[in-house]
Amino acid sequence: MTSGDDVFTTRTGPASPAAPPDSPHTPARASGRETARLAARIVAPTLAGGVIIRRRTGMALAERYQVDRRAIALLGELRGEHGPGPLRLDVAGRRFAVLLHPEDAGRVLAGTPDPYTPATREKRAALEQFQPHGVLISTEEERGGRDERRAFNEAVLEYGKQTHSLAPALVRTVREEAGKLLGAATAGDGEIDWRRFHTAWNRTVRRIVLGDAARDDTALTAMLDRLRSAGNWSFAAPRRTALRDRFERRLRAHLDRAEPGSLAAALSRTPAAPGTDPAGQVPHWLFAFDAAGIAAFRTLALLSTHGRQRDQVRGELAVTDLSAPHLLPYTRACVLDTVRLWPTTPFLLRESVRETRWGADTLPAGTGFLIYAPLFHRDEALPYADRLTPEIWLDGTARHTEALLPFSAGPAGCPGEDLVLLATSTALAALLERHDYLPERPARLRPDRPLPRTLDHFSLRLAALPR
Repeated sequence: MTSGDDVFTTRTGPASPAAPPDSPHTPARASGRETARLAARIVAPTLAGGVIIRRRTGMALAERYQVDRRAIALLGELRGEHGPGPLRLDVAGRRFAVLLHPEDAGRVLAGTPDPYTPATREKRAALEQFQPHGVLISTEEERGGRDERRAFNEAVLEYGKQTHSLAPALVRTVREEAGKLLGAATAGDGEIDWRRFHTAWNRTVRRIVLGDAARDDTALTAMLDRLRSAGNWSFAAPRRTALRDRFERRLRAHLDRAEPGSLAAALSRTPAAPGTDPAGQVPHWLFAFDAAGIAAFRTLALLSTHGRQRDQVRGELAVTDLSAPHLLPYTRACVLDTVRLWPTTPFLLRESVRETRWGADTLPAGTGFLIYAPLFHRDEALPYADRLTPEIWLDGTARHTEALLPFSAGPAGCPGEDLVLLATSTALAALLERHDYLPERPARLRPDRPLPRTLDHFSLRLAALPR
């Protein structure tokens, strides 16, 4: 979802010492001109938009110039010229390979953490600003021989359970905050924009993760946002050590309270092996929930213009007691397809820890592998590439389509997928139960036209209309 790499993703598991099967696709080398074009059309716009925390100006420009459309076109052109194998390029003394075939993307993600670690040099430099012991950037030695940090995250977040044991408290929290958001909107100008939605979402997230007493601790979120802003610059930014120390002290005060019904309470009662650093895992949860908010707001905007899908959601809500936890499969599928359309984490990064075989060639240890998710999500061969199609997540189509990665894939992902889908679907249910929405610019999301390849969530404005 945003956020540097695999946010709230798929089931983790023990690392295997054996590499995945060799790819039949032999790498090709990009020319200097092609490397410059890739940097200008893909890397620079991604950095401008913000990798760790989104930048308002960068996202506005990205939508204006439809940078994802241009990037996908360029990668398609290069694939046609060089073939489906990885495209090798050297940048600033580093070796990279851009993956152009969905099977290769799946191979690399499945081969994590050996031979393809998620703890790339660039990612570690960025995320160490606020989560130096986070599982996503932990080396094999730091994770522990049995992957203790990952096992701890899975235990607290209850991966594999579509309804978390804290679901009753979560549903109550989400519905309360959604109600307050709607109440403030209808008492004012009737509008919900990103600022208002994001403020309400942050309150919701602080309550889910840290408890009700953290609801109004905007200073904690502001500190994290400043650290994430520094993380946007990766190696180029100095370490904000003093700020991180203040953030960690404030965070630990909430965690020490272990308020019942919160993830902090679940964390306090979950056994942790030495070196796990339980508190050090929490910044990533807060960070990743931000991407979930972007996905939820975009989904709400889509449903404001897509009447058929909105009616399907409302049909699901009409036969459900929304005060209690429910799966809401169609609503969840709408969130999944929104993230397919606009991945909150467009680049997935891996780095080889040893030499790997690719067709008739090998790539050396230390090669950085770049997976640009929009290339596969918006492949023109997919009949639903530019349309909202939640059904693919319900009828098996998505499961049998290579490299659809709305929440990434493979054993390197954060195990909160079920929790975030529960939170976002519950929020959408609360917002759609008794209100309609009218977007300020409905033409940009018309269902009878291909949806834009880039969507700036900062610019979305919705008029909330009681039904």
